Amino acid sequence: PSWRIPFKIGQPKKQIVPKTVERDFEREYGKLQQLEEQTRKLQKDMKKSTDADLAMSKSAVKISLDLLSNPLCEQDQDLLSMVTALDTAMKRMDAFNQEKVNQIQKTVIEPLKKFGSVFPSLNMAVKRREQALQDYRRLQAKVEKYEEKEKTGPVLAKLHQAREELRPVREDFEAKNRQLLEEMPRFYGSRLDYFQPSFESLIRAQVVYYSEMHKIFGDLTQQLDQPGHSDEQRERENEAKLSELRALSIVADD
Repeated sequence: PSWRIPFKIGQPKKQIVPKTVERDFEREYGKLQQLEEQTRKLQKDMKKSTDADLAMSKSAVKISLDLLSNPLCEQDQDLLSMVTALDTAMKRMDAFNQEKVNQIQKTVIEPLKKFGSVFPSLNMAVKRREQALQDYRRLQAKVEKYEEKEKTGPVLAKLHQAREELRPVREDFEAKNRQLLEEMPRFYGSRLDYFQPSFESLIRAQVVYYSEMHKIFGDLTQQLDQPGHSDEQRERENEAKLSELRALSIVADD
């Protein structure tokens, strides 16, 4: 795994951490690494989505303002009324869109950011645990070296000293290991309770926004619709008008 410290030391013969414990640790930490990556990606995608939403509604408002300042609108009262209705609708859409984005920022993006800020501390705790394990292995190998030697007075003194050095290091590793093995699954499990309100808020914000859009564009349709005109009829009228324009010498092909 990427969190391993990349250097070699004297390895003890004794298996100081059972393979099942190491597997459990790697599995739990692997789940959290994946969660960290997914949280970061979701936060980034939500930000891109809200930025695109805002750009869309601002662009729609700009188009309606551009149409209002078009000379055509000054000369035709019906067209001016139509574009004014469009401008009002676009401004209403933009206001509701801004409200939706603010809600998503507050209830989804900010909580994602706060959740993501926990991972650097977790990763540091895992590195400290790995460092403690390396120290434990190094001192265990040292104890084993003296245990294999002939038991002379100096060797026994060094063995006793090595065991004294080993005890607090072993206890430190075991405490760090135990704490992480207890807390990592708890933290991983907490994600459901933490994120559920955020995702409910995201759905509610979208429902409110699109309900309002239905009203806004329903009102706009009622203002613009000419009774009895189907889309096909409008298309035929537009084609006829385009044909008249093409017939003008100013736009005719050479």
